[in-house]
Amino acid sequence: MSTMRFRLPVAVLAAALAWSAFGANARAVPLLNSFGGPNGYGTDHLPPNDDGSSSSIDITSAFPGGLNFFGTVQTQAFVNTNGNITFNRGVPTYTPNAFPVASQPMIAPYWADVDIRGASYPSSNEVAWVLRPGQMIVTWHNVGYYSSHDDKTMDFQLIISNGMSCGAGDFEVEFRFNHCGWETGDASGGSGGFGGTPAQSGFDAGNSVDYVEIMGSRMAGIAAHLCAESNVSMPGIWQFSVRSGAVLCPGAGEVCDTGMPGVCSAGITQCGAAGAISCAAAGSPSTELCDGLDNDCDGSIDNGDLCTAPEVCQGGACVAPCFEGGCAPGETCTTDGFCVETACVGVTCGPTERCVAGTCLDACGGVVCPHGQQCLGGTCLAACDVITCGDGFVCVDGECTCPCPGRSCASGEICGSDGRCISSGCDLTICDAGFYCIDGACLDACDGATCPLGQICETGDCIPAPPPPPPPPTDAGPPPPPYDAGPGIDSGTGSDGGGTGLDGGSGHDGGRVVPGSGAGCACHVGQTNDESGRGMLFGLGLAAMLFWRRRRR
Repeated sequence: MSTMRFRLPVAVLAAALAWSAFGANARAVPLLNSFGGPNGYGTDHLPPNDDGSSSSIDITSAFPGGLNFFGTVQTQAFVNTNGNITFNRGVPTYTPNAFPVASQPMIAPYWADVDIRGASYPSSNEVAWVLRPGQMIVTWHNVGYYSSHDDKTMDFQLIISNGMSCGAGDFEVEFRFNHCGWETGDASGGSGGFGGTPAQSGFDAGNSVDYVEIMGSRMAGIAAHLCAESNVSMPGIWQFSVRSGAVLCPGAGEVCDTGMPGVCSAGITQCGAAGAISCAAAGSPSTELCDGLDNDCDGSIDNGDLCTAPEVCQGGACVAPCFEGGCAPGETCTTDGFCVETACVGVTCGPTERCVAGTCLDACGGVVCPHGQQCLGGTCLAACDVITCGDGFVCVDGECTCPCPGRSCASGEICGSDGRCISSGCDLTICDAGFYCIDGACLDACDGATCPLGQICETGDCIPAPPPPPPPPTDAGPPPPPYDAGPGIDSGTGSDGGGTGLDGGSGHDGGRVVPGSGAGCACHVGQTNDESGRGMLFGLGLAAMLFWRRRRR
């Protein structure tokens, strides 16, 4: 079963449940009018009735090629009193059946038990429609509920517009709610407009498989939810695109929760077949770092030996032990014996946060990703690297859209060979990896980037930083004393008239420093075989001469 349900933040659900605070007089956005008729919603309308429908309406005057709805091109429609339009025939059903339902392709802004026989007709209780080139607008103006109640009313609209896209039969849909006063008719188990089986809002393919439903349908609070909330940040307005017959979820590319642990929980919404929404993981497990995050997605944060001894990982940072009770400037020695930022002393951060300058930052706090990327769960990535678009579509800024030239490019842009709009002058410019083109010039994607903790920017991506170099070798103590050739041999003046050794220096290699001699660095240049042989002959000759002189005495 392919289904799309919009996940709403806690504030949305709270608003939907707080009906008493929202009140029966809730109003959101004004409806479109000035189309003629008694209230400006069109000259075509239904007479007072309960569970009625219009006759077949030819929609080709507005959409010459018809509407491609779940793979079937529709050229006629039926306006039903009970808050919906259908394409195969009129539908009198007043209690909304849970989608999907067989053999009745339907677009339902508010499928509920509408009754327009109230005494206020025609100033209220009006169901009217208008067709004009590229648009069909159906309005349920201040309609009451069964049985002939109009003490509470609903005021809403369905707007179908020609799709500005590349596919024949593509179209846009908008549900527009101005006034939300009831949810259920008496025959649907309700009393006073509430209880029983509340209204349903969404799309049904009529094949018992494919449908798209706004979350909260057939549940208490759906009226308040539709009036007070939105999927496009405009309370009371719900917009959808139908492409190649499928209802696409709006807001593709938004942050979502995959339900996985650690950084793997961050995802991006994308639309699948028949409008089904899914949360695609934005990141993947990586080597655990000391950054306050669960990088390897094993359910544990900062686990393992992550710092170079004697430092330890605390609060998402490697901290050093206090040296004789002291720390570097700007740091304080804690009771645990470690140096931390003074501004962070006493600051307690959440499990996925770290303290920087006294402020708890989340995984993306202070992060500036390379050009064309965004930070999700401590990872910089391009949304289009995660989102998969259907045939005939391209991903632009995390959204699947028609390629150019089927859609117009903005001022200063031209259509690129891959169907994406690019900066003017960049069609013949080829940039190296890690660079991007603006006005024909290649710019470094890493310029101005501040990668997540423990990462550096290279070739346009944030990657793990290389490990720090090993610490310098420890001091082994003072060098040994110079080499001693024994009594007598180095007691006189050298052969070159200087120093106390045979070569006028302190060693035995003609002025080069011998290892362990203590003079200068611990470097060594080896002798050649000729140098070694000449030294030995010189020493033997000198010894023989001394021996001969002593014999003559």
